[in-house]
Amino acid sequence: MDIAALSMMMNQSQLKQQVDIAVMKKAIDQAQVQSEEMIKLMEGSVQPHLGQQIDMKG
Repeated sequence: MDIAALSMMMNQSQLKQQVDIAVMKKAIDQAQVQSEEMIKLMEGSVQPHLGQQIDMKG
């Protein structure tokens, strides 16, 4: 194998690795945003005043 072909192959491999890392960072960022939104949704649905008192008549 000649040096030029080897150099091109190494550059392509490095580029693929950089693209894979960039895509993974995007996926991690998206997952973090979704989890933060889910936490906000869950916090908004909590009603701490419910279930603290029981009315009993008998």
